[in-house]
Amino acid sequence: MRRTAGLYLAGVLVSGFGSTALWLVSGIWVKSLTGSDALAALTAFALWAPALCGPLLGTLADRVRRRPLMVGADLAMAALLPVLLRVDSADRIWLLFAVLVVYGVQGVVHEAAEVALAASVLDRRLLGEFNGLRTTVGEGMKLVAPLVAAGLFARYGGGPVALLDAATFALAAGAFALLRVREEPPPRRESAHWLRDTAEGLRVIRSSATLRPLVLGGSFTMLLAGLNGAAVYAVVDRGLGHAPAYAGVLYAAQGVGSVVAGLVAGRLLRRVPERLFAAAGLGLFALAVAARALPYDAAALAAGAAIGLGLPAVLIAAVTAVQREAPAEAVGRVAATAHTLVFVPNALALALGAGLVAVLDVRVLLPVVGAAGLAGAGVLAAPPWAGFRRGRKPRPVPEPRAAR
Repeated sequence: MRRTAGLYLAGVLVSGFGSTALWLVSGIWVKSLTGSDALAALTAFALWAPALCGPLLGTLADRVRRRPLMVGADLAMAALLPVLLRVDSADRIWLLFAVLVVYGVQGVVHEAAEVALAASVLDRRLLGEFNGLRTTVGEGMKLVAPLVAAGLFARYGGGPVALLDAATFALAAGAFALLRVREEPPPRRESAHWLRDTAEGLRVIRSSATLRPLVLGGSFTMLLAGLNGAAVYAVVDRGLGHAPAYAGVLYAAQGVGSVVAGLVAGRLLRRVPERLFAAAGLGLFALAVAARALPYDAAALAAGAAIGLGLPAVLIAAVTAVQREAPAEAVGRVAATAHTLVFVPNALALALGAGLVAVLDVRVLLPVVGAAGLAGAGVLAAPPWAGFRRGRKPRPVPEPRAAR
């Protein structure tokens, strides 16, 4: 079991390093070749857009064996990324955007397969701890990879960063290939249909008293996170009186908080239900967002760390509940659908927040966002639609499910 989890996390670590590096460099690459801020911003959209098709793409993770799918997807990206060596002028930028869209598709499929495979081969009582460590590994790479990527790009350009990312995909494929798991081919159903299967993820979430409030809570949290993210430069400039680069310091503080959150999440999820853990995380996040309105560096740094602690708690609780509650044959679809429902509001809120920051003082906007978050945390802690009753004992964690 430890060997399996170790290899799994090793694959997540190396691929996360490469993905973060390319994500950072892609915008700089476009800006340096075209001089266009708008085109540079579109690189993030190209990576994110395939998440809109998450329910459909997640169906693939339930149609085939998950480990071979992950290995094949990583090897395909390792083979594709060297194409970016040809991006050396503005008229070849389309090639970078095309690769980024494929990158986003691969990410959605791989994420669904990862979540589903972990649910089938790991002890269900340890899923919270595993998901916490997965978060720690991912956030840790976000603290290291940008420095390496920026240095490589400044000295050699974007091509070597693409090759670095290709190498990390190859290493990740090797780690996943070494996993000792036994998967039976998914049973073929005569009535199987892509559209009906795609909708199954949403049906499972809607019908589950455990998943529904957690996914809705995650959506609401990421909506508020988008508003908070849109206000970060206004906080740095108007609130703290620093240059825009100081935002990097705040993001670093948030990253440290997220690393710590991942380390403690597993222990806490063994003691409290996912719903209460998520509500506590949302409450901490809300208080921290409101505290960002204070015009003090110490308060801003502490708030950043607290946001890093609270925000991942909601997401870890949601993905752990998906792994525990979703039927084994539908975990991929449910995970991909939940991912879409949770993260689409974040993108919409970033756009909305940009408009609000232009007309509202952050000393007004951020406390309002914080108050909304506290209200949401209260509802999530005792949701009437989940059949909550005072004095009801928490649902026991199910016994481990046998590996397929």
